[in-house]
Amino acid sequence: MAAWAMSKGSNCSVEVPVVRAELAWAAGPGVPDIDASALLLASVGRVRDDGDFVFYNQPRHASGAVRHLGKRHVDGVTTDTVEVDLRSVEPAVERIVLGASADGGTFGQAPGLVLRLLDAASGAEIARFDMAAGSETAFIGGELYRRQGAWKFRAVGQGYASGLAGLATDFGITVDDPAQAPLVAVPLPLPPPPAAPAPPPSGATRLTKGEEQLPVDMRKRLSLRKEQVAVSLRKHGAADVTARVVLVLDASGSMSFLYSKGVVADVVERMAAVAAQLDDDGEMQAWTFATNPARLPDLRLAELPEWLRMHVRVGEISLFRRKRRKGLDPSQVDMRDVGIQNEEQKVIAEVRAFVRENPTSAPTLVLFFSDGGVYRNADIEAQLREAADEPVFWQFVGLGHANYGVLERFDTLPGRRVDNVGFFSVDDISTVPDAELYDRLLSEFPHWIKAARGAGIL
Repeated sequence: MAAWAMSKGSNCSVEVPVVRAELAWAAGPGVPDIDASALLLASVGRVRDDGDFVFYNQPRHASGAVRHLGKRHVDGVTTDTVEVDLRSVEPAVERIVLGASADGGTFGQAPGLVLRLLDAASGAEIARFDMAAGSETAFIGGELYRRQGAWKFRAVGQGYASGLAGLATDFGITVDDPAQAPLVAVPLPLPPPPAAPAPPPSGATRLTKGEEQLPVDMRKRLSLRKEQVAVSLRKHGAADVTARVVLVLDASGSMSFLYSKGVVADVVERMAAVAAQLDDDGEMQAWTFATNPARLPDLRLAELPEWLRMHVRVGEISLFRRKRRKGLDPSQVDMRDVGIQNEEQKVIAEVRAFVRENPTSAPTLVLFFSDGGVYRNADIEAQLREAADEPVFWQFVGLGHANYGVLERFDTLPGRRVDNVGFFSVDDISTVPDAELYDRLLSEFPHWIKAARGAGIL
């Protein structure tokens, strides 16, 4: 079995039933004591109860699937190991986060820091992740996660300045003050966010206006997703970037299934986290389109549940006639006026006009969702070519395998000062984990920012 040399954010398949996550570092004067740990996370990205935290004070999970094996010291190298029997992991557990904490110093003081994933039966190395750290006192080295019935390993490399307690709290655990009592995990009652939070460190998640007014479950999801967005931005060297985020939703007839099944509403909620992390004003501009574009009311974070109910809608057209909808709220778009066809170039032109008429010092990121059926290729190309000199990056996301026309080949088209368009498509966006979705959404945006600054566009 060939070992994978991992880089931050990369992943690989895990094809053995039992693995050991071995954290290793060089011992010596001034090197802190380091302890490995594991958190078993459900689909919401949090532990289910206190038993899902495996560490030195709770070394075995009740299922027997995860065990903290403890430290070894050999030839000047110290290791601390967690073993995972993937066959015994309960179905409700979707991820196992492999973390660690430093006592008496920071991870930057631990030379040769590496996380190795080993086949527990043979000892063969499956993957190796050499990590760089600084002032962090807690660290997530990697994670094991399920994907389409199989297990994979991802190199994470995310640090915390708040020690084991801070790491644990981030995933739904609250802990006693370690200076007064041994660390004991208990379920976390989610407190209301503070009214006046301290300024966040560079690249940290920002408390967004209106966030504290959301229902508890939605607030939890938003908090976790904002952290994933922050991780993706740091990964691509854009930790300090701010941006205005604009959302565009296809409402053509073929989209009706995705609306009725709640897929589009879920997409909007996930994109709200991108806007909340990139711009802390608590608002996001939004458009819907089919034959004609229509601007939706601004999405204010505090109003997210009601906004989803009121404005995430597809065309109201029956087979033989337009439906007459009674009692339409004055803020709602009459979807009969939007139509059913695909005219992407019209909404692109309208968003461009909005950006020109409402200048800001920050760049604009347009998140554009469509299920394809693109046929106005020449008109779309003309709009996006002209937009290359504007402070806007257009990130298109295809919702399924359909005809995306010029959007799929825009990266290869010459004659633009900068590449101002990104595109990818997915089979079923509801099955794509947040971390992967945000990585794909934000991978090209930072490169465009650098190029746009070099060209004098920003």
